[in-house]
Amino acid sequence: MTKPNSADALPINTILEGDCIDVMNGLPAASVDLIFADPPYNLQLKGDLHRPDNSRVDAVDDDWDQFSSFSAYDQFTRDWLKAARRLLKPDGAIWVIGSYHNIFRVGAALQDAGYWILNDVVWRKSNPMPNFRGKRFTNAHETMIWASKSEGAKYTFNYEALKALNEGIQMRSDWVLPICNGGERLKDEDGEKAHPTQKPQALLHRVLVGSTKPGNIVLDPFFGTGTTGAVAKMLGRDWIGIEREDKYRTVAEKRIAAVRRLDKSSLEVTASKRAEPRVPFGQLVERGMLRPGEELHSMNGRHKAKVRADGTLIGNDIKGSIHQVGAHLEGAPSCNGWTYWCFKRDGKTVPIDVLRQQIRSELD
Repeated sequence: MTKPNSADALPINTILEGDCIDVMNGLPAASVDLIFADPPYNLQLKGDLHRPDNSRVDAVDDDWDQFSSFSAYDQFTRDWLKAARRLLKPDGAIWVIGSYHNIFRVGAALQDAGYWILNDVVWRKSNPMPNFRGKRFTNAHETMIWASKSEGAKYTFNYEALKALNEGIQMRSDWVLPICNGGERLKDEDGEKAHPTQKPQALLHRVLVGSTKPGNIVLDPFFGTGTTGAVAKMLGRDWIGIEREDKYRTVAEKRIAAVRRLDKSSLEVTASKRAEPRVPFGQLVERGMLRPGEELHSMNGRHKAKVRADGTLIGNDIKGSIHQVGAHLEGAPSCNGWTYWCFKRDGKTVPIDVLRQQIRSELD
């Protein structure tokens, strides 16, 4: 449990005590890479909710989720979003999670504050709580908004890593994950839920793998029992938590202390092709991996062209880069020459991209 000493210091890997707006305003500007926020939902519950067997549902009725009006909630939302945006680096981003009670109001406030919405992601719960009264649909999802600090800002998106998480299929904006239950659900000394809205680690794992890098600083202004901090520590990210409730801080501190950070090799993820070192085709010629005058063949076997000393190709009626010549021969608007062309070695067909990857491995 720590209070920020001054705006000059960034207390990483620490749970800060106090109101999130006041604490954020006391931290240095442009110092955080990502914010994950799970704010009060303002559920507006009316009376107790009971199951068919007349047992009472442990719903969220804590003081921190109580607001006198929509106007009061909107002002709270504007204030914390303003404080959060000041903390984000120019290439930083924010995730906010909510339910139908609040997420539409939060989304409008995000846009009004200058954030630029990148996606809304539906977390579809594979094991939601039923609607016991039978008067509405089962609330089987929550919505997350992912936004950059401003329009046109750069942000981290580990596309290939998320694709790998999804067995090679592009990650969609609907995520099917279970709610926090079983051994993952933290309990207090009386055996009751330590927090009514504890988020599953799987959700934060996907968020942090997809939108941060090892060593990034992740801030959670509504820290609760510390799911964000626990996952961030495991994944080699630094974190800052803000929590005003003593009982939640106590649980979070104990939880995070027991987490083991993964080793460096385990933290590596599949990189985007665009993030890999650029290798000009001419380097293959300069290094003698391909010789001037050597013949390349298209992977489909329909076309061929000769390598020139300056790293260009010449075909029957076209000369230019590996991409330009491939596109012309196929009558296509564009062509990835690295995957289009191959060469012959010892009677075998070898894609030229194999040579590019060889150079990239040396650079790494």
